[in-house]
Amino acid sequence: MSQPRAKTPAIDALLGEALHPDEVAAADAIAAALDAEIRRRYAPGSARRDAHPKAHGCVRAELRVLDTLPPALAKGIFVPGKRYSAWMRFSNGASNPDQPDTVPDARGLALKVMGVPGKKLLAGESEAGTQDFIFINHPVFFANDPNRYLALVKAASGEGLLGKLGIPLALGVRGALIAFQTTHNPMSNPLQGQYFTMVPYALGTGPKRQAVKYSIRPCVAKPVRMPKNPGPDFLRAAMRRSLKAGDVCLELLVQPRTSDDMSVEDSMTEWDPAQAPFIPVATIHIPKQVFDTPARHAFCENLSFTPWHSLPEHRPLGVTNRIRRIVYERISRLRHEMNDAPRVEPE
Repeated sequence: MSQPRAKTPAIDALLGEALHPDEVAAADAIAAALDAEIRRRYAPGSARRDAHPKAHGCVRAELRVLDTLPPALAKGIFVPGKRYSAWMRFSNGASNPDQPDTVPDARGLALKVMGVPGKKLLAGESEAGTQDFIFINHPVFFANDPNRYLALVKAASGEGLLGKLGIPLALGVRGALIAFQTTHNPMSNPLQGQYFTMVPYALGTGPKRQAVKYSIRPCVAKPVRMPKNPGPDFLRAAMRRSLKAGDVCLELLVQPRTSDDMSVEDSMTEWDPAQAPFIPVATIHIPKQVFDTPARHAFCENLSFTPWHSLPEHRPLGVTNRIRRIVYERISRLRHEMNDAPRVEPE
């Protein structure tokens, strides 16, 4: 099935968005390259995500907004005292779903908040009751230039040594260093790591809206203790042990931008927490549960996560998010079509 070409996206100039001259064509090319790779890699009925296909676990949770918030942060879903049910998917970043957890890799967290009223940004899902946030266990992304992102996708689809050598060349020195740091950030339990959106979002609408980033971390920090003899799925095993023993508490934090020098288009530069502190806005309670079941796995794999499952008050910002809007939508549709699976937001 041919896909419609991407349209030039609207931008928020007040918050500093500016279109990259090649981003629409690059986004189309990225989506086409990933489409071809998924069709090559998977047979109908077995299609997986192009990135983060290996889940450590999908858990039910409750997001509890703090009872008191500064007015500037009490926007969108952050209604003081409000509680929402939620789903959280923890994953590896690599495109290989069979890669052992012992191989250095990025670790991801996708949060789907349920029961969120209001019109959403995606035209075809404007009535959906969900709000998504996407996180990685590193504060910055490895590319700002859409053409570098495209070169990475093409290099990553190459086989053997040539493909591996092409990845650092595609990213450049700085991007390759960020990618190395992201994949070599040790984690012994997905429930005990800190995660970042890496890229910015609006918070609020109207003239007082601001640019922010988000983070999730444990309510009580614990040291990273790697197992002596980790198995290929040791991260799933760690989650299983934690949620068999009891509940888990995480914090959701907002990092408001404090200077125009903190660009919404530059996702490769960290907003210094000393200048722009993270502020807690909610806790996430993951109750004791058995999640490692075939039924839960099937449910989890049929979910789609995108930052554009969003209220206008949490609108994604910057070139990386604009490319995600096109790529995530097309790849999600392809995956569900290949698997003959319904593509609907959970209620």
